[in-house]
Amino acid sequence: MSQKVLLNAKEVNITLHRLACQLIENHDDFSETVLIGIQPRGKFLAERLAQMLSRDYHIKNVELGHLDITFFRDDFRRSGKPLEANTTKIDFIVENKNVVFIDDVLYTGRSIRSALTAIQSFGRPNNIELLTLIDRRFSRHLPIQPNYRGRQVDAIDNQKVKVNWVENEGEDAVYLIDK
Repeated sequence: MSQKVLLNAKEVNITLHRLACQLIENHDDFSETVLIGIQPRGKFLAERLAQMLSRDYHIKNVELGHLDITFFRDDFRRSGKPLEANTTKIDFIVENKNVVFIDDVLYTGRSIRSALTAIQSFGRPNNIELLTLIDRRFSRHLPIQPNYRGRQVDAIDNQKVKVNWVENEGEDAVYLIDK
């Protein structure tokens, strides 16, 4: 199994700042916008962006939530192992808000379809956008595209894109792994 570094820690940081600036361009003071990280891996990206927006760009009151999509997936019954759900933490109103879904890798689009279904339990947003660190653009099963992307990667099906976060794996890096 071989791996190639797609983004090192410095490049991840630069990419996150660029994504934060793009969000500010479109959402100004975030008074009508909420950020929702898709569990499990989008949570780390969402938390980092929210932290940057408030610390580095002085955006006050960035509302951040986490959405578990485990039981909204169309393939959740196909696994032979028991499912472990993550937590959903949305302690604000999404009704008539602009929602930005945040996930680390956009691959087939099925996780985002599940998130679209899951968010309906919390109200009807005015608008939903998608921010992803890595866009595997040639692997879609559904017609879903990100509004904000850190980097496009052309990976074939027997390759995996792995995003490491310092909070979880001890480093910020993105790898392309040949299985």
